Amino acid sequence: MLNYSLYTDHELTSLLKEDDHTAFTEIYKRYWKKMLLIAWNHSNDNTASKDIVHEVFISLWERRHVVEVTNLPAFLATSVKFSIYKYYQRENRRSELARLNYEFNELTNDEAKLDALFLREYIDGIVEEMPERCRLVFRYSREMGLKNHEIATRISITEKAVEANLTRALKIIRAELKNYGWTILLTLYTIYAFLK
Repeated sequence: MLNYSLYTDHELTSLLKEDDHTAFTEIYKRYWKKMLLIAWNHSNDNTASKDIVHEVFISLWERRHVVEVTNLPAFLATSVKFSIYKYYQRENRRSELARLNYEFNELTNDEAKLDALFLREYIDGIVEEMPERCRLVFRYSREMGLKNHEIATRISITEKAVEANLTRALKIIRAELKNYGWTILLTLYTIYAFLK
């Protein structure tokens, strides 16, 4: 009998794509406590934390053929944070509906603002996981608005290296957002980033 506890995360995610239930069980055993801690740290709600972690693992199983997982703990942690955000978004929406007595125009605007805020926070989370130079170049470019030659001078690399790091950063972001079907929003974010 195979001992799945000896498998690497990469091996387990490969087996997961082949519908291996035992690999999924090992992933669950390996990470559910860590994910529960992350959920609890963000929500301080035991019931909500358990529900969120449960939903994240169900989602992982349901999307096992379409998601590209390169870093399993980071992927799960990001999924938990995303789910927490969506949970509070739903709760806030319910509260707002009650408070505003169904004033839908205001709700739509609030929802759009929350979506934009979440997208920004979600992308920030992805950027935090990037290799250091890639992250630095991305932030200098998108957050500080520096030109490529300014970035190259500031961190002592060539302009070609700046372009390569920016391209790499955008590929990483696109890949992560694609897992959640956020490609359209990424396009809007990219346009927004270039216009600001």
